[in-house]
Amino acid sequence: MNATPAIASNVPSWSGRRVLVVEDSVVQRGYLVGLLRQLEFGEILEAGDGNEALRVLEAQASPMYLVLTDLEMPGMDGIELTCQLRERQLTENLIVVSARDPRLLEIIENMACEDAAIGLLGTLLKPVQLDSLTQLLCKAGDRPGDCAAVAPPPSQASLEEIAQALVRDEFVPFFQPKIAMRNGQLKGVEALVRWQHPQRGLLSPAHFIDALEGTPLMADFTLALVRHVLEQILDWQRHGLPPLTVSVNLSADNLADRGFIDRLMAQVSASGVAPPALVWEVTETSVMRQLSQALTNMGRLRLAGYGLAMDDFGIGYSSMQQFARCPFTELKIDRAFVNGAAQWPNRHMVLKSALELGQSLGVATVAEGVETVEDWKLLRDLGCDMAQGYLLAKPMPAAELVGWIRQDRRRLRALAGEE
Repeated sequence: MNATPAIASNVPSWSGRRVLVVEDSVVQRGYLVGLLRQLEFGEILEAGDGNEALRVLEAQASPMYLVLTDLEMPGMDGIELTCQLRERQLTENLIVVSARDPRLLEIIENMACEDAAIGLLGTLLKPVQLDSLTQLLCKAGDRPGDCAAVAPPPSQASLEEIAQALVRDEFVPFFQPKIAMRNGQLKGVEALVRWQHPQRGLLSPAHFIDALEGTPLMADFTLALVRHVLEQILDWQRHGLPPLTVSVNLSADNLADRGFIDRLMAQVSASGVAPPALVWEVTETSVMRQLSQALTNMGRLRLAGYGLAMDDFGIGYSSMQQFARCPFTELKIDRAFVNGAAQWPNRHMVLKSALELGQSLGVATVAEGVETVEDWKLLRDLGCDMAQGYLLAKPMPAAELVGWIRQDRRRLRALAGEE
């Protein structure tokens, strides 16, 4: 077994922290204990399986700072132990390791996404490397011992408040860039609405979209957003920016309403903006809700020259069926299949299949939620056309876009050209 590298001097100190290593292999357990000693943990306890781990933990006066457990063990496996740790609140932080199929570790990751009380810092494949272990531990840092409470959903504004905000023109578009993976150039942006609230500051859609859904006010809200987008497109054109497409989300009710589509196309026509500059994003749910009307209106929009994007592809029950029957020009792959695809085989294969579908049908493919260089490289190797996500840029006000282009041009080109 290779000797472990020396610990870096700039990592946090875990002196005095208590940790429990759960591993049925004596050799592997000793190796993990050795890594933790290099990290200068205080008290390091050991257990051979989940049942023994619970006995050790229940004998403690307070929750353990960290439990580091194997996945496959006799008696009680790592998945059951994870559930027990969550239910009994026996540890503040958890790391799960395994030499088995990485898809089994993905189960743990998905469990933690659904329930933050698990306290999962992450998962690691064996043999565990000191650098990878340190990176996960740094996620916990020196935060308080209690597991962070899951934030409650934000309170929704009333329809009356939203109507007044529309009158005062308080809803503004932010723009998130869509980058061509081939050369790192800006190809388009997605318009994402924000509420510039006079008392509460800038509010995300989580504060008002649910209240708007299914109400007559949604049409006025969408048209107000489109008006801002059209004004911005014309301003960019006046300042000599290269042609960009702007994507705007349409709700299910908007998509099924012939009168709304008439108003929408009239508004664009009156502005002088050419239809190909706009891409209307719709989800499978919005298509399915009133299928006949939605298909009719999507056909009208495509005949007029607008782009159509299927948003959040892959998370619905019949995404492929809807994509095949509708005249889409873009396929936007949901972040659930993009984020971590370089690490998790399941996501990799779903992502690969979605990209192959888009390529075979001749539509542009867009990956949402790109946050790591590893995922970017995978997408590039699989032939994805465009990427969108925090690795590239967060949503920003229109006034910041030109400066962002100048500042990040070299970085994006380097991403596109990395080997």
